[in-house]
Amino acid sequence: MSWIQRRPFALLAVFALLFGLGMGATAWLQPGQAQEGSADVGKAEALSHAKALSSAFRHAAETAIPTVVTIRTRTRPVAAQGGQRGEGGENPFRGTPFEDFFGEEQMQEFLRQNPQQPQSGMGSGVIIDRAGIILTNNHVVSGADEVTVRLADGREYQGTDIKVDPQTDLAVIHIEGAEDLPVATLGDSDQLEIGDWVIAVGNPFELELTVSAGIISGKGRELGASQRSRYLQTDAAINPGNSGGPLLNLDGEVIGINTAIATNNGAYQGVGFAIPSNLAKWVTSQLIKRGSVERAYLGVSIEDVTAAFAEEFGVARNGGVLVNEVYPDTPASRAGFQDGDIITHFGGQKVNSRRELQELVERMPVGDEQHATVVRDGTELEVLVTPEALPSDLSFARGSDPLPEQGGDATGKPEEGFSSEEFGLAVSDMSADVAAGLGYDGFNGVLVTEVDPNGPAFEDGLREGMLILRVGRQTVVTSVEEFEQALEGKSVRQGITLHVRTPDGNRFISVQSN
Repeated sequence: MSWIQRRPFALLAVFALLFGLGMGATAWLQPGQAQEGSADVGKAEALSHAKALSSAFRHAAETAIPTVVTIRTRTRPVAAQGGQRGEGGENPFRGTPFEDFFGEEQMQEFLRQNPQQPQSGMGSGVIIDRAGIILTNNHVVSGADEVTVRLADGREYQGTDIKVDPQTDLAVIHIEGAEDLPVATLGDSDQLEIGDWVIAVGNPFELELTVSAGIISGKGRELGASQRSRYLQTDAAINPGNSGGPLLNLDGEVIGINTAIATNNGAYQGVGFAIPSNLAKWVTSQLIKRGSVERAYLGVSIEDVTAAFAEEFGVARNGGVLVNEVYPDTPASRAGFQDGDIITHFGGQKVNSRRELQELVERMPVGDEQHATVVRDGTELEVLVTPEALPSDLSFARGSDPLPEQGGDATGKPEEGFSSEEFGLAVSDMSADVAAGLGYDGFNGVLVTEVDPNGPAFEDGLREGMLILRVGRQTVVTSVEEFEQALEGKSVRQGITLHVRTPDGNRFISVQSN
């Protein structure tokens, strides 16, 4: 084949190449068109995702709103001797510095001019049973003389047979005569993870059936006012009036009961708290069946394992809870628990914090034997214990008086003793009078007589009047001489762990300076 004969094929190949280059050149010369097309696709995808999320919010709200109720309360003035206050009642300033300024005549005149008015309140709730059972917060209905429940469809009923559990701030209300009640589904709060979308429904500022959205921003939060709850934290807006209303997942299930906010001004600032639904299930089932909550108990004082305690007791940090004290004549004492034990498992479940152990124990069936795993002096042991019902009047705390004088100088401190400038403390032997005055009868140790407010002992919680029982895990100290010997070779940088007795019970204190 000659070159001329091959030329048409060559020209065809060149044409194809030029055609391809032309297309490429066109695309290169007009980038806006390609970018615009790509942007349109991205915008459509983003809009589709946003609409899907919006649809999920809408579905959850539509599912739950019919089950949410408005709770209004009315509390009459408290009656006093001679009738209600303001009508011959007791002087409310009696026993205060103002009593001398407000005698009976002045008080009666003041009350006539400023009569007390009934107090009203408002909160939220959620229907959890077709029999007319409504779940809300204890603080919404506590002390109320009248409770009115308004359903989402406008029907109103008087709340009756109110059962409360102040320790978890939960309550149930019964309404009679209501038919065709929608019922909320209580979900599994243990399945929630930080970052999950949630929706709060309630009546903030009397704006009925208001919906707000956010995420789970924290789990296991502890609030000082609560003895028994570990809260879910959310940034979904919660305000006064939301209390008792549901916190929902995107399936419309109730996974929390909105309860509290962290605020400096009394209104929403981005941090709200809800009682987990799994705790609410357990509490409400008992309130409905028994009228009160029966909790199991062991009879121990416990605290979390810090880094210093973990090193001292030979366990992993957050690898259990430390037993400060085993109270006498309790399930724990009968089972053989000891001060200084580290409880790592209970009822077949691992425990990492004191609140986790408390929740596990209190929900165990009363009278059922349970297995506990403890680390004692570096050795892992199995302990069998039978939890009992927590007595309503149980109290292990002992009252205390100021440190009694036991002879010595003008301050009442003993002349003989031992002091450590490095640790910032001084101790003495304990007399029988001091033991009786501080409630330390039956305990042996050395009494803390001084604590340097600028020293490490004070910073780590040691205080005057505490009784040091042990240094470290095993060294029992019954005299100043024994305490001094126990400190030999120890430094404040190395640190020491003290087992101390206080008027409120035993505890461990780690004294260390970095």
